[in-house]
Parts: sequence; structure tokens; C-alpha cells
Amino acid sequence: MRLLLVIPVFLAVLVVAGCSSSGNQLNAAGQNVRFVDQQPGAECHYIGTASGEQSNWFSGQQIEGGNSLRGAANNLRNRAAEMGGNVIYNASTPGLSLVSSFVPVATKMSGQVYKCP
Repeated sequence: MRLLLVIPVFLAVLVVAGCSSSGNQLNAAGQNVRFVDQQPGAECHYIGTASGEQSNWFSGQQIEGGNSLRGAANNLRNRAAEMGGNVIYNASTPGLSLVSSFVPVATKMSGQVYKCP
């Protein structure tokens, strides 16, 4: 009988803990990476393409994907820093769709990574 009472409480704790997740956090190197709208100049060196992802199954997706989009951007900035870059150009979110507004799918973001002086 006691087990029947413990299971719903356990499930409620999991849901609350999952909804309060803050997603991907920026590390120290990722904080030095910035997004730009204009293609970097000749003084910058193109490194490659990187992608970031925020899983939304337990983290919960806010209206218009605000927190999940921020988590994907943080993950992308961290990965760009790991590649040696400090600028991300042409960032896009190909995974956002009408379905992602209702179903907790992962939010993805990708961009071109550059190393600029």
C-alpha cells in the first residue's frame, strides 16, 4: 500500500525537477564566442561548421522556444570555443517547426565558426 503512495510522489518530483532544468550553460571559453550578422572579413579564419542542441524532453519548452533556443545557442557557443573559434556567423535553427511548439523535440542550432583577432 505504501508503494502505491510513493510512486505518484516520485513521478511528481521528476516532473518538477525536469521543468526547472536550466539547460546548457555557457562555460568560460563559450562566453568569449559571439554571434554576428555580417560575414567576417579577410582578417578572420574560417574553421568550420558547428552545431548545438538542447534536449527538451525533461527541460520543458517555453513559449516560442525561449529557454530551449538559449540552451542550443549556449551549446553552440561552447562547441565553437572547443574548435578554437570566437565568432559564429550565419546561425540558423533548422529544427524549429510548428510541431516543435507542441511536442518536446530537441532544439538545434548551427553556424559557421571563425577565429577573428
